[in-house]
Amino acid sequence: MRATWRLLAGHRDLRLLLSAGLVSMIGDWILRIGLVYYVYALTSSTIASAMAMLASFIPQVLLGSVAGIFVDRWDRRRTMIVSNLLLAAGLLPLLLVDDASRVWIAYTVLFWEGLAAQFFIPAEQALIPSLVDDSQLVGANAVNGQVRDLSRLVGSAIGGLAAITGGLVGVTLLDAASFVISAGLICLIRTRKVPGESPTVEPAASAFAHRVAALRREWADGMRLVTGNRVPRLLTWFVLVTAIGEGIMSTLFAPFVRSVLHGGSGAYGIVVAVQAIGGLIGGFLAVSLAQRVPAVLMVGVGAILFGLIDLAIFLYPLGYVAVWPAAVGMIMVGLPGAVTIAGLMTLFQRSTADSHRGRVFGALGAAEGVAILVGTVAAGWLGEAIGIVPVLAVQGVGYVVAGFAVLAGMRRSAAAAPEAGVVVMVGAGVPDVAVDSRAG
Repeated sequence: MRATWRLLAGHRDLRLLLSAGLVSMIGDWILRIGLVYYVYALTSSTIASAMAMLASFIPQVLLGSVAGIFVDRWDRRRTMIVSNLLLAAGLLPLLLVDDASRVWIAYTVLFWEGLAAQFFIPAEQALIPSLVDDSQLVGANAVNGQVRDLSRLVGSAIGGLAAITGGLVGVTLLDAASFVISAGLICLIRTRKVPGESPTVEPAASAFAHRVAALRREWADGMRLVTGNRVPRLLTWFVLVTAIGEGIMSTLFAPFVRSVLHGGSGAYGIVVAVQAIGGLIGGFLAVSLAQRVPAVLMVGVGAILFGLIDLAIFLYPLGYVAVWPAAVGMIMVGLPGAVTIAGLMTLFQRSTADSHRGRVFGALGAAEGVAILVGTVAAGWLGEAIGIVPVLAVQGVGYVVAGFAVLAGMRRSAAAAPEAGVVVMVGAGVPDVAVDSRAG
């Protein structure tokens, strides 16, 4: 814990960025919990609730990889400020939703919010390496993960309370205020990134075609960075495998609690929420490990432990049916989960040049969205065909296999170079490799 406080105390801009993220993500959870609850209350339809979640999810698949290109072109601090203000303004039409006939407004707002968020998320991830020394990057990513877990705990509670007491008006105003406060905090960040130069175009009638062609080239460039270099490609496959598992988990965990553990909605809410407790503890653990454990070990070993604990959660009801072991297991799984995410983000940031980092994270988000969609659809079909527990077990096995794949693949990458811990650095104007003594 002392390592976390030292890191935050020594980096003012990082404190501001994390505070802005905390406030903004609390607002996200307020909206996610409160709006879905309100939509269901208006319509009494689970299909309507599912449509609300789908509307917020589609932009990640459609726009993620393209938004990252503009994040690399623009000043990232300004991009996050404008994104927050657009997110706040985009919520206001929700004030018009007062009966089931206007629920389409909620879908439109959620789609807009998803679009604007696609610029904020890669800009945040790309900015973090500019705020700390490389030796402190794992710790910064770990604390960022803690912020997400804390926002989940606080925002879920406030969202449920706001939906009950203030209705949709309360949910909307709280979320809009969170985005405005977040934008204000980001305004105070002093670190600047000079935006990359936009492609040169001819000042003629064909200018639009040139811009489209330039955008297509930059998009293809981002895809090549993710798929054409060993380290980013390996990490992207890791994300794809585990994201399919997350799609399975998000689809089948509620049926698991209800039909396998025989727990009610209250039990489900508790079991889901307590993972954030483990994530907060795991964040402190990741910060303390940052100076002693290579990031690749944090990813590989963390994923293996995550998968094994998940398997224990899914399989113990075969011999003993009760809810409390699942709650304990969810707390435990939060620890390796936080360590894994901190290591994964660090490896992506170190293996990508700053000039291309936005498009890499944008492409990663789009790929993750597609994988989650695949896992969600597969889980819905296979859960009926072969049962809930066998399909959930696939998620745990996927994490174990992905963890071993990262350890083996990164070892081969290190063996291919004379220096220990070589990480491929991709991007224009950057050497082909950069030695990182803690990444291998």
